[in-house]
Amino acid sequence: MAERFHSDWARTAIAALREDAASVSVTPLRRDIERFGESIRIHLKDESAQPTGSLKHRLVRDLLLHGLVSGDIREGTTVVEATGGGAAVSLGYFAQMLVLPFVAVMPARTHPAQVEAIERFGGRCELVDPPLAIYETAARIAEEQGGHYLDMFGRAEAATDWRAGNVTGEVLAQCETEPRWIVCGAGTGITSATAGRHLRYVGADTQVAVADPENSSYFPSWATGYAGYATGMPSRIPGIGRPRVEPAFNAEIVDAVVPVPDAASVAAMRYLAERRGAEFGPSTGTCFWAAMELASGMQSEGVAGDLVVVAGDGKQSYRSSFYDDAWLSAKGFDIEPHLRVLEEFAASGRWTI
Repeated sequence: MAERFHSDWARTAIAALREDAASVSVTPLRRDIERFGESIRIHLKDESAQPTGSLKHRLVRDLLLHGLVSGDIREGTTVVEATGGGAAVSLGYFAQMLVLPFVAVMPARTHPAQVEAIERFGGRCELVDPPLAIYETAARIAEEQGGHYLDMFGRAEAATDWRAGNVTGEVLAQCETEPRWIVCGAGTGITSATAGRHLRYVGADTQVAVADPENSSYFPSWATGYAGYATGMPSRIPGIGRPRVEPAFNAEIVDAVVPVPDAASVAAMRYLAERRGAEFGPSTGTCFWAAMELASGMQSEGVAGDLVVVAGDGKQSYRSSFYDDAWLSAKGFDIEPHLRVLEEFAASGRWTI
């Protein structure tokens, strides 16, 4: 007879994940990271405060819960995910909690520090080339091992409850007044989709902006209205930007998509760390640059309000890459012109791009 879903192990696993959600306090809102007079302020929603240091912590927990209540994950099931790195660390944390074997299928160019972080949790890394082969490889490994392919890009929407608000609900509760903009990146696209739906659900006037790096399909798809737009090229900014439009991304409930040069993303990340004492990863830099650009538009139009940047990752994973000047130079990043733009805007209110 097949194992019943309502096993003691499954009940215990679900309870453990629910307890994690309840025990993790609301992530902090770092106020007034940048301000322009008394009328425009930029805050950071610090998702690096999650136990695994990134916004992916929430999504991976939701995906595991979805797999458990659907009967796809049982005691001893090998969980497999295709990822660039951040989600794999979160998966490792939860797999260790639930005593589940897991495999992270990642591009061959993944930084060794990310591989080491996953292996510390007891996971196995499968490195593949070309990068887009990670999805097919993950599905194959899961099938061969009788495991479960987490598939965050395909299942994010089904696993995430937009009514609960997630990050967006916390932001609305933490802000003194409704912010004018919430600015986030898009990997699976679920953060912007959840934000847009929740804001409509509660009747808020806050708008959603997606900050999009080079090589990503989201900006051209949003600008042209063509959902099938694909660049076929991987993003250089970890965690955000996709070579195709993922199922969870919904252009109809996004108010703006701001394209951001990769060098500007890194410059904004370094600006935050060196000028504002806020140490985050490059995807946060992408979002901060987009927020500064939106703020410049608000200023020129005489519009007041707050902007909240969803800071999706911390500095820790990038000390030997995006925070290393020699590494940046070897990769061809010239961040100085973009740093000057940010410093000029902060000093004089003039956005020179």
